[in-house]
Amino acid sequence: MTETTQPPRTFLQSLEAMAAEAPEEGFSLHQILDRLEERAFGAMLFILALPCAIPFLYGVPQVVSLPMMALTLQMLAGREEPWLPEKFGQRMINKAGLTRTSGFGRKWFGWLEVISHPRLTFLTGKSMERVVALFLTAFCASILVPLPLTNSTPAIAVAIVAFGLMARDGLLVILGAILGSVWIGILLTGSTWIITSLKDMLLG
Repeated sequence: MTETTQPPRTFLQSLEAMAAEAPEEGFSLHQILDRLEERAFGAMLFILALPCAIPFLYGVPQVVSLPMMALTLQMLAGREEPWLPEKFGQRMINKAGLTRTSGFGRKWFGWLEVISHPRLTFLTGKSMERVVALFLTAFCASILVPLPLTNSTPAIAVAIVAFGLMARDGLLVILGAILGSVWIGILLTGSTWIITSLKDMLLG
């Protein structure tokens, strides 16, 4: 009798399974990290980017972007595993929250799972991690800007890059980096124009 081996779960499948298995009180961020240990930086960035990607949502993205930046700065520093402050790591995401998160991830980012596969893997290795982290830090910082839609585009860019890191898909890393960089360019250009216009108005 031939034994059939099941293919490993994809990240979104792991997220859905975790939501299904969770007790009503859910899991703490530390517990989630433990369950996704083999792809921890990418997994945590992807999960935290999901609420930030929701358009016209204010307050939450600006708060969530801070731990996202803490993670990208740890990547920049060359840490092997993410570290969360104890107070933040003990925060619970209940079963309903995990279910919403996994559902949102499947609905809006399921296409990443379909097209991703290992390619240009040098972009996802340790030697390039700090370069990628530099881009991610800039994208997370731009989420802090309290203007309409300033959270969605950079959060989507972070989610794509994070998924690329987990799937060892350098093409997705490039795609996310381009999206986020174009957005920051637009944001800086728009900010410069607004400042110049206000300056001209005030100075007559």
